[in-house]
Amino acid sequence: MLANRSMPACAVIPELPYDDVVEAIQWLCEAFGLTERWRAGSHRAQLAIGDGAVALTEHRGGPVSHSVLVRVEAADSHYEHARQHGARILQPPTDYPYGERQYTAEDLAGHRWSFSQSIADVAPEDWGGTSNIST
Repeated sequence: MLANRSMPACAVIPELPYDDVVEAIQWLCEAFGLTERWRAGSHRAQLAIGDGAVALTEHRGGPVSHSVLVRVEAADSHYEHARQHGARILQPPTDYPYGERQYTAEDLAGHRWSFSQSIADVAPEDWGGTSNIST
């Protein structure tokens, strides 16, 4: 799998929405010992713990309480396989400036899954984020 400075090496990353991402960063780092990898304004961040990571997102209302981001080798073929097997596609494969190609789907119970392929090694500063990689 291609390395990308904007993504951790782990394969599965929970995504948790918070009303105040900045407050959540501080609390999670202080209370649980996570460390900040990068931040995008006050609406998104990635924290590390051990060899794992969690993404914090701005809660925008609605029923979604969490989602899962999974790193894959080939987003397009993974997407086709999921689509052919009944996954409800919410966002088709799309390239993003942070060096990832991603698609989002729902499983049979309505859980949201995003699958991400690293397509470039991009520093968070190159797409508007700020690094704080101490891990």
